[in-house]
Amino acid sequence: MDETALIETPTNALQRMIAFIDMGGAAMWVIAILSMLTVALILWKVLRLLAYGAWSGGRRSERAIALWSEGRIDAAQAEIAGRRSLRARLVRAAMQAASDPTLDEPAAKAETARVARHLLLQARSGLRALELASTIGPLLGLLGTVTGMIAAFQALQEAGARADPATLAGGIWEALLTTAAGMAVAIPAQIALTWFESVVDRLRHDMEDAATRIFQRAPRAAGPRRAVILDKAAE
Repeated sequence: MDETALIETPTNALQRMIAFIDMGGAAMWVIAILSMLTVALILWKVLRLLAYGAWSGGRRSERAIALWSEGRIDAAQAEIAGRRSLRARLVRAAMQAASDPTLDEPAAKAETARVARHLLLQARSGLRALELASTIGPLLGLLGTVTGMIAAFQALQEAGARADPATLAGGIWEALLTTAAGMAVAIPAQIALTWFESVVDRLRHDMEDAATRIFQRAPRAAGPRRAVILDKAAE
């Protein structure tokens, strides 16, 4: 194979891509930029959820809750110390609140709920932008199609009796490219959005379950320690 052809192939592909985008006009360029941003957002969100331990299964948290149920408070907290997953951070916050002698049970639960809301807000970061991309993609495509059709019919009117139907058909299909491109952006964005929302819902369920189990076992696990601390404070 000719070495020169290998060097020119990426350039030719880029030129063909640019020519294809130019067919759709300004709306097509906006959709192309939106598609790149959408892909970047999806990749960022996957990495973000990986860092949050969305698919880790929460094994450390489960072991910590088991130790907490046995009354081994220090061992339970050591099990999740320094862990950055959302489940572990919620479990740690719930254990600290449940074992805090200055908080009664309603206050401890309220503090845990506050932390849970903050963690879930972090987990949902970026989803609004992805929802926006899935919504405006088809609208941008429709806008490009409408403006393209207007331009095509204006050209037909200016041609008068000498109008060429082939020219009109070419203008129409070029205008329709933006609609197809807009849907090509919106469909993957909507699929990714639905997937991410299901992951966040699973995290929310796991966090609620973990907090409930911690507070159900709090009287046995945290009660003696709380009583000792209160006695020492009274002295």
